[in-house]
Amino acid sequence: TNASRTLLYNLRTRTWDPQLLKLFGVPARALPLIQRSSGVVGVTDKRHFGATMRIAGIAGDQQAALWGQGCWSPGQAKCTYGTGAFLLMLVGDAPPKPTGRPRLVRTVACGPDGEPVAALEGSIFVAGAAVQWLRDGLGLIANAEETEALARSIPDTGGVYFVPALVGLGAPYWDADARGTIVGITRGTARSHLVRAALEAMAYQVRDVVEQVREATGVALCELKGDGGAAANAWLMQFQANAVGAKVGRPDVVETTALGAAGLAGLGAGLWTRAGDFLQARRYPWVGASGRHHGGCPGRRPARGG
Repeated sequence: TNASRTLLYNLRTRTWDPQLLKLFGVPARALPLIQRSSGVVGVTDKRHFGATMRIAGIAGDQQAALWGQGCWSPGQAKCTYGTGAFLLMLVGDAPPKPTGRPRLVRTVACGPDGEPVAALEGSIFVAGAAVQWLRDGLGLIANAEETEALARSIPDTGGVYFVPALVGLGAPYWDADARGTIVGITRGTARSHLVRAALEAMAYQVRDVVEQVREATGVALCELKGDGGAAANAWLMQFQANAVGAKVGRPDVVETTALGAAGLAGLGAGLWTRAGDFLQARRYPWVGASGRHHGGCPGRRPARGG
């Protein structure tokens, strides 16, 4: 997964790309051997920790979070709701061929056994930062926890819509010159309408990325797992499920990046015989999109030994 972020890696051959090495002037002998993200690749020096320990898990942060959330089948995705929002969705064994203007990042992710699979990533510049702006810039709220009750206190935004392009727009628009916009304000607009519009904007931006993934690959979202600070907002998670038309789950352990890296290492070191054992004790409170039936993801990849 880390190799795929160097601009030197060929996503299809899964090797260092000779043309890119030549373009950037990087000698192949200077690069390490590419390894799977789960499996023993070496041991630590005894001088550092008092004993030798196996190094059995290596993964990029977003890919580790995706694996830690148990997203191992095409159509499964995770979204981290922080200052920005970062969605990764598995799309199959091979990355889609680029068509037209690139709107999403093609990357390597980890299958259930740590094997390389393909994913698309969308980076949204402003998510929780919009709520921070309402708090610090406008003084409409004292803390982010207020937003859930305010959103629930009204039936809708009263026609108010917020485009939170406070630092431009990220995926799938990539417009650095875009600026934030609030429309639909009337004399009846209250702070609750602005707060709800900011929360809805997070969900709409995630939906834009999900729709772009489907357009690029034909793979539809079947379930979304959320983490990060804003995922604690139950109203937002329900609205997100309605917006994307799929069930949304929140994990019992929110530090999914560290958990995923540890899980890949444990699987590689033999602590678990199959990936499913890693998830066995996890709990996911799910919310479903209103008026839709939600089954499992089609084509779910079997974990090793399962």
